[in-house]
Amino acid sequence: MCLFSSANLQLLDLDVLVSVFKCGCCCLCSLSLYFSTDMYVKDIQSGICAKDGEPEVEKESAATALVDGKNLLGPVVGNFCMNLAIKKAKEVGIGWVVAHGSNHYGIAGYYALQALKENMIGMSFTNTSPLVVPTRGKECTLGTNPISVAAPAKDGDSFVLDMATSAVALGKVELHYRRGDPIPEGWGCDSEGKLTTDPEKVLDGGLVPIGGNEATGGYKGYGLGMMVEVFCGILAGSMYSKHIRTWKVTDRVANLGQCFVAINPENFAPGFNDRMSDLLSIHRGLDPADPDTPVLAAGDPERMNMKKCEEMGGIPYHINVVNHMNECAKNIGVSPLLPCDNLISN
Repeated sequence: MCLFSSANLQLLDLDVLVSVFKCGCCCLCSLSLYFSTDMYVKDIQSGICAKDGEPEVEKESAATALVDGKNLLGPVVGNFCMNLAIKKAKEVGIGWVVAHGSNHYGIAGYYALQALKENMIGMSFTNTSPLVVPTRGKECTLGTNPISVAAPAKDGDSFVLDMATSAVALGKVELHYRRGDPIPEGWGCDSEGKLTTDPEKVLDGGLVPIGGNEATGGYKGYGLGMMVEVFCGILAGSMYSKHIRTWKVTDRVANLGQCFVAINPENFAPGFNDRMSDLLSIHRGLDPADPDTPVLAAGDPERMNMKKCEEMGGIPYHINVVNHMNECAKNIGVSPLLPCDNLISN
């Protein structure tokens, strides 16, 4: 992606964007890449996001660190912090690194997986622009604030949780709005805080936390979103809650907070990978309610998508994404994506 070659993004950093497509559903990832690419380019072009430099460790102990992201692109900050957390975990058993002065960093699971490659438990969290209305409220005060935890098992198997603390991603609502379809109740609310199936009203109102409304446990998702703010915005000293710029704003610095954790199982009870494999087997081996839909473990759907990409010899891009990326390329004077046979038109 020469689109970002002038923004201090190395191949490892660009891998964050590629992993979005390899792991996920094409239609949603198309929207994700559409919005994130647009945001990255606009932030760099406007000078709101720094394109040169490197993150700086402001304070550290054997197991912890506070990092200033220097307003660099999120993947640059994220890789720096996760590498530091892994280094500390190798030395003392755990590494806990938080950063302020960061930007949108892609998918949380990418960073947790970096620890997994070292046979460690990895965790990653980030706060985001406010899109979620808290239980009993009607104003967006929390982001989708994703959580990711990855844990190694035997023979390369693993548990990989990567989830937003909102009921759904904003991209799903956007997709229904563009198609003119209603959304399921429990995805979002209108500007008065009332649940609605009208995607346009949700875009004017907000998403709801995991669980939906209070009666169906939405307060738990609300609590998880707040927990992410504790680890990111509050602990790192970044912007938080409604102090973070909205995702449409490009005229001021985001200053997101992020948290990266690596834990070495070797410093705890022996046999971690064996027990982890057994835990995965217990659940995958359950009799499913529907024979056509077996019980899966967290990370299984993404592994299936990655396998499909490998079998195809690449990643199928939606035609809208190709067109959008080429428009971005044209605007900043770099080479467009070359056409191929694997374009998705619906």
